[in-house]
Amino acid sequence: MDSATKRKWAGRALGAIPVLMMWMSAGMKFAQPPGLAEGFAHLGLPLSHALGLGLLEVTCTVVYLIPRTRVLGAILMTGFLGGATATHMRIGDPFFLQPLLGAMAWGGLYLRDERLRELLPLVKN
Repeated sequence: MDSATKRKWAGRALGAIPVLMMWMSAGMKFAQPPGLAEGFAHLGLPLSHALGLGLLEVTCTVVYLIPRTRVLGAILMTGFLGGATATHMRIGDPFFLQPLLGAMAWGGLYLRDERLRELLPLVKN
């Protein structure tokens, strides 16, 4: 397997992690298991926002998964995760996971997309 193929597969694996986490989070918002209301109250959000936030999470990830719109999807995911980071910071909760997921989404995209690597080279020649 050549290095380009390895890079693409590594990018797919890395990019799949935030997608799965966002879908899991959206699924919890759709299912509304016991304890979700308390979690939303802890964050200072009404439970009535759960469906809208879940739909937004799914939409961002679907846009990220479509090859032609994946850069827009990464931007949308980053924005959503930035809001989640700010929400957790505001109340003093740990907030390392949300920025990490955003970095993983962009890292996966960077590994898969030659155009992005040309736009943002890590080392100048």
